[in-house]
Amino acid sequence: MGKLDGKVAFITGAARGQGRSHAVALATEGADIIAVDLCEDIATNEYPLSTWADLEETRRLVEKEGRRIHIAKADVRNLAALEAALGGGIETLGRLDVVVANAGICPMGPAYTGQAFIDAVSVDLTGVINTVATAYPHLTSGASIIATGSVAGLIKGAADNPATGPGGAGYAHAKRGVATFVHDLAAALAPESIRVNAVHPTNCSTDMLFSTPMYRVFRPDLDAPGREDAEAAFPAMQPMPTGWVEPADVSSAVVFLASDDSRYITGLQLKIDAGATLSGTVPFAFS
Repeated sequence: MGKLDGKVAFITGAARGQGRSHAVALATEGADIIAVDLCEDIATNEYPLSTWADLEETRRLVEKEGRRIHIAKADVRNLAALEAALGGGIETLGRLDVVVANAGICPMGPAYTGQAFIDAVSVDLTGVINTVATAYPHLTSGASIIATGSVAGLIKGAADNPATGPGGAGYAHAKRGVATFVHDLAAALAPESIRVNAVHPTNCSTDMLFSTPMYRVFRPDLDAPGREDAEAAFPAMQPMPTGWVEPADVSSAVVFLASDDSRYITGLQLKIDAGATLSGTVPFAFS
């Protein structure tokens, strides 16, 4: 018996990284999966994005858990494409209970133009809104919507750091928007008993973190920093002694928020951040 037996989860950005981890974790708890990804690169995003082969691997891993999965190529910036992908999944799997709006890019670098800002916001914020808009007509009481935010949306200075360029500013802006969207949508959907929450990871061990543009941001003192150079700097983000969290750490939170264990939790900004946001958090005052 799993916590999600009989449920179906719709996950964007599911071909690799956190999305794949969430798909497998939810499947392990009994959910069937509708998994979508762009499976193409975006010009302003310097590191390669996932491929159809990556999405096929997600399919294999979910099926290894004994669950059904429908995969589709779709751009979260394209509402019609999302509707078609989700419609095919529901036709195959019969229902929808959980939404994980996870797709994201981080086109960082000072050399990029305003298009990088627009692309980051279009994927990381508009894509979340499109995912929810596509899924909402299929959701009923007890459903759970989970959006992927970031500590970049919760800390000061992330949107105006010259080292990250327009794309980094767009990423931070989008993740701030995700936090606000989740909070206000939770209030709107609470009377329908549909929960809406966000997870906010710090550095996470994915292709986004282990990429040339990220290495340059963390090691601006070097002309051509590599992974080992950046790994020495990653721990500066977190007061706990780690450079990053693993996708599985985030997936554990996603499983909790998807399950009935969190049936009365909504509007939560759940930080999986090893303390990264503590210095900017105002503690409660007790009188």
